[in-house]
This record gives sequence, C-alpha cells and structure tokens, in this order.
Amino acid sequence: MASSLSRWLVDPKKNPLAAIHKKTVSSRLRRYGLRYDDLYDPKYELDVKEALNRLPREIVDARNQRLKRAIDLSMKHEYLPEDLQ
Repeated sequence: MASSLSRWLVDPKKNPLAAIHKKTVSSRLRRYGLRYDDLYDPKYELDVKEALNRLPREIVDARNQRLKRAIDLSMKHEYLPEDLQ
C-alpha cells in the first residue's frame, strides 16, 4: 500500500502536483543547460547505471558535458545565455 502511494505521489503522469513540480524543476535546470533526466544518479540507482551503459557513447558524453557545464556555471553564479537554453 505504502509503495503504491509513494509511486503515485512522484509520478508526473498520474499526479498533477508532481507534474507541476517537474515543470518547475525543468525550467530551473534549463537555465544551466540541463535536462530533467540528468538528475538521475547512476551511483545510487542500478537501473540508471545499466541504462547509461546501454546508451550510445556520444549520448553519454553529451550528458557528461552538460553536467560539467552546469557545475561551471553554478560556481560562477551565472546562467546559460537565453539563445542556448
């Protein structure tokens, strides 16, 4: 019961509040050039690690570049220019 309730709470397809949260977080991430899926950490979720292993190398490299750029922008307290967002 608890697991189905918790899955419903965080699923943006089923819970409208989760969809609003995802949209808000996505707009903030876009300022740094990130995607919502870039937040998944392969160290803590084995499914994410396996999915990244199955992706083509250029997609994983692009993800890593987005993460590096976001860290750099965050350290500089800057956002990505509007034309690149």
